[in-house]
Amino acid sequence: MEANIRIKLGAKIKEERGKANYTQEKLAAKSKIDYKYIQKIEGKTPPNITIETIEKIAKALNIPPSSLLDF
Repeated sequence: MEANIRIKLGAKIKEERGKANYTQEKLAAKSKIDYKYIQKIEGKTPPNITIETIEKIAKALNIPPSSLLDF
């Protein structure tokens, strides 16, 4: 169950990144998060991510953090 929510969150981030027409590299630069970490978040075995990371990603995508958790 725990991994499932991480996979859903990664998929939601990928979806929102696509809507913003951002590459992983662009999202990494705008959010000041390492590109490899963005890859891991969107990958098949995503790590646990902090609320602060969710906030940085949401801010870079110009969306509220809660929208990343709406899946």
